[in-house]
Amino acid sequence: MRGWLKATIGLVVLSGVLVGADRIAVGVAEDEAAEQILKSGRMSQKPHVSIEGFPFLTQVVSQKLDDVRISSDGLTVGEGKDKVALHSFSAKLSGVEVSDNMSSATVDSGSGSGLIDYTDLSRLLPPASELVPNAGRLSLGAGTRLSLSYGGPGKIKASLGPFPVGEASVHNQGNTVTVDGFRMSAMASLLAGVSDQSLKPISFTLSELPAGLNLASVTPQEDGLRLAFDGKDVKLIG
Repeated sequence: MRGWLKATIGLVVLSGVLVGADRIAVGVAEDEAAEQILKSGRMSQKPHVSIEGFPFLTQVVSQKLDDVRISSDGLTVGEGKDKVALHSFSAKLSGVEVSDNMSSATVDSGSGSGLIDYTDLSRLLPPASELVPNAGRLSLGAGTRLSLSYGGPGKIKASLGPFPVGEASVHNQGNTVTVDGFRMSAMASLLAGVSDQSLKPISFTLSELPAGLNLASVTPQEDGLRLAFDGKDVKLIG
């Protein structure tokens, strides 16, 4: 009985040591992966990285991680020099093949999401002077932009100073987002001296998307425009 008890205690202690070593190793790998992702330019700031699955060390031997989660709340996206904050970004990466020293990593498939609030979204749209002919006649300040908010499922609504501009649909084709359907109020059209109340479709292309993913869809929500990302055979590091 005493021999069995000693063996059992020995196995428990050994298991604890192995589990502890595995958890230490995964912590070191997560920090190194975050550093390498930042250095590769795939994200604008160091992300939080979580390598899922147990044991981790067996995944290291195969050089392929089954499930990696990354997140950050300080990223930026935009078009050219116009950058805005991407809030609450998170992504799940499956089948991450890594090199010995974590200098390269490719992802079989990945998906994620993030949010651009409406104040920032308006900064990605042209100023009123480019959207509305004779906008200066509306007595709006220089550089005035549309004020945006949630307009219901699939819609955003806007105003131009005190003038409502109605609702528009939002959709994307690849990384290009298009806002289409805004119409100026009759009063705004009259004051601006234009007969056509419709605004032309407004498009912008998002560059430097996080983790090498692409834009899959855009969905208006109460708190902003929700972006969904996806990708296959993505180069994450290197």
